[in-house]
Amino acid sequence: MSAEKHQSASGLRTISTMLRYWAEVTPDAPMLTCRATTLSWSQVHRRAKQVARSLASAGIEVGDRVAFLDRNGIEYFEVLFGCALLGAVCVAVNWRLNPAEMAAVLEDSDAPILFVGTDYSDAAATLGSILSNPPMVVPLVELPEWRSDGAGKADPGFEPAGDNVVLQLYTSGTTGLPKGAMLSAANLSRILSEAETVFHIGPDTVSLVAMPLFHIGGSGWALCGMSQGGHSVIVRDVVPAEVLSLIQTYRITETFVVPAVLLHLLTAPELAVTDVSSLRTIFYGASPITQEVLIRSMDAFGCNFAQVYGLTETTGAITSLMPEDHDPNGLRSHLLRSAGRPFDHVEITIIDPESGRPAPIGAVGEVCTRSEQNMLGYWKKPVETATVLSEDGWFRTGDAGWLDADGYLFLHDRIKDMVVTGGENVYPAEVENVLADHPWVADVAVIGIPDDVWGESVMAVVVRAEGAPEGDSLASDIIETSRGRLTHYKCPSSVVFVDSLPRNPSGKVLKRELRAQYWKDAERGIH
Repeated sequence: MSAEKHQSASGLRTISTMLRYWAEVTPDAPMLTCRATTLSWSQVHRRAKQVARSLASAGIEVGDRVAFLDRNGIEYFEVLFGCALLGAVCVAVNWRLNPAEMAAVLEDSDAPILFVGTDYSDAAATLGSILSNPPMVVPLVELPEWRSDGAGKADPGFEPAGDNVVLQLYTSGTTGLPKGAMLSAANLSRILSEAETVFHIGPDTVSLVAMPLFHIGGSGWALCGMSQGGHSVIVRDVVPAEVLSLIQTYRITETFVVPAVLLHLLTAPELAVTDVSSLRTIFYGASPITQEVLIRSMDAFGCNFAQVYGLTETTGAITSLMPEDHDPNGLRSHLLRSAGRPFDHVEITIIDPESGRPAPIGAVGEVCTRSEQNMLGYWKKPVETATVLSEDGWFRTGDAGWLDADGYLFLHDRIKDMVVTGGENVYPAEVENVLADHPWVADVAVIGIPDDVWGESVMAVVVRAEGAPEGDSLASDIIETSRGRLTHYKCPSSVVFVDSLPRNPSGKVLKRELRAQYWKDAERGIH
């Protein structure tokens, strides 16, 4: 079936045109499954039209932000596609954040409407007292009635231009403040094309959507799986036994997961009795993976594996280590430590941090990329945008790496101090600010150390205040105190005590020195 048939009038492969096309061509084919519910393409289209009309009745116009707060579920796609049909921008809020952090995202987005799942109704009530201009809250349990209130059932018919924002996903900077990466119709059009040409997604694809939908690895992967009219099975909570059951029941063909999920599946006793023969390719990335876990996974699942590297700001994957490069016993086994090669439409260069010029082959520098996948910028943050996105379209990833003579990218270390634990970004400055308030902490630095399950875990390196108690009780108290103010995954899982922190002449903590002893035996610094 020709891909051009579901392009918009502007020549873009938009998510709204994709929905309209498959709802017309294969109206009764399954589109979405979550738990006991399966909806066809025409059913999702009908619901999305109702959401769009109800949003319009509520005063939402082209370009307005609409926020969504809940775990993975079909309702998210009703709202996402409803926004797309109208020209509004969907903002998926990280449900793992605490209310104060959620409030920062909502305050920044200016979303006048917030859809909220039952599990987060208490958080939504708290938000009302924090925000200066609280949004109208629509509980998802009332979504059927709410969307039926729209004026008429007609599709609003919006078709975006390339620079229309479709999706706004939040990522944090080194200060820990949220930044809304504006992903355009042109950005998403490119990944929809990529799904077919790079990932070989087809009409028979049955995609398992296991990553949180507030991640590009969740929303982006889901849209890729839908791009050719396939069936997407949504995982609300990653419980290994349930994930394995879904693979067997729905004959899953492709999925994208973080390495921690692979490890949990490997250790699940149900794996031994689960039929996983339908799997064609497992895509993985977003955090480090050990060679041992990768090889065990390849043996256990018996399908192709492909590694991807990308960021929210690049609308997801920009490189891939394809299945043919996964040869642990061959002459190119060293490639398992690589993030692969850039896609044909993606440019990658390594910039020497001192000279600002391209680094030679094999030399480490900052990974920079240019392609149609680079975001438009950060919402309402022109200064922050200008620091990472040049006028001629180059995006500074903040990751350090090097290219070999064949164009394979190897990630070496992190220029930014960000810690990636289980695919979640943790910014040390935010954690350090909380820990510094502890009465027995004189000085503190937060780093990421290797973790076999999560890729990295958060460690606090603490200088005790004068008179502070000795022993493990202080470490436990510091961790417990942080849990009262931070989302759990941001809290340190370990604390070590030192007499002083290493600093350069200007007073900046030399975190590379702190990390070195923990990473010296690791297979790679980041992924």
